[in-house]
Amino acid sequence: MFDRPKEAATVILLHRRSEQPADGFEVLMVLRSKESKFVPGSYVFPGGALDEDDCSPEMVARCRGIEPSGAFAALKGIPTPAMALGTWVAGIRETFEEVGLLLAYGADGRLLSFDHDDAGRYERYRSLLLQEKLTFGEILQKEALTLAAERLHYFSHWITPGFFPIRYDVRFFVVEAPAGQEARHDGIELTDNLWITPQEALRRYRENRFEMVYPTLMTMQALLQYRQIEEVIRSTAGKHIAADSG
Repeated sequence: MFDRPKEAATVILLHRRSEQPADGFEVLMVLRSKESKFVPGSYVFPGGALDEDDCSPEMVARCRGIEPSGAFAALKGIPTPAMALGTWVAGIRETFEEVGLLLAYGADGRLLSFDHDDAGRYERYRSLLLQEKLTFGEILQKEALTLAAERLHYFSHWITPGFFPIRYDVRFFVVEAPAGQEARHDGIELTDNLWITPQEALRRYRENRFEMVYPTLMTMQALLQYRQIEEVIRSTAGKHIAADSG
């Protein structure tokens, strides 16, 4: 009998560069190390498994715009309300760990946008977090941050097939990337990152130059139908989301 897949979150970060036309957006993709135990050498979206701390009462108090009960109602099949809200937290935490983007509000209530000093400080926090010398909760406490949970919109649900040696029950979220923050891969699990349009990612995939696993490929194809970031986000309102296997 197979173990229950690990609960996990993936974040589809979208942005539109100033030099682009009004329509169109790019997606942040990261390249998994060829040494990785899970989908090595593939381009994926940032994300990872829930940690116990993601589901703690302290994290509930740090989330803006969503409560455990609402998260539990949205994520069908997840064991507990705490784990449901922890999925949003995990998405935000993993995004910070893997690419250095932090979806949070400062003490002034504004979405974080790093100046030079802020960028250096948060990069040091990130390094300590990756070395397990500092927890995500401690960073939030030090900077009096509130997680921008309401900016993550539930988009799709994928479960790794039973024949995989490592299995995840993954909730995909879409969010507009925070302005003024620069994405940088961690250099450990990830060896590259880039912003790319869904059209270009699919073109490179067809040319065997951009490896994507099935859920990522299907997500890219789904994003083709939208012209603007706002359309992607609006599409999640009232959306019926069933689990798919990939």
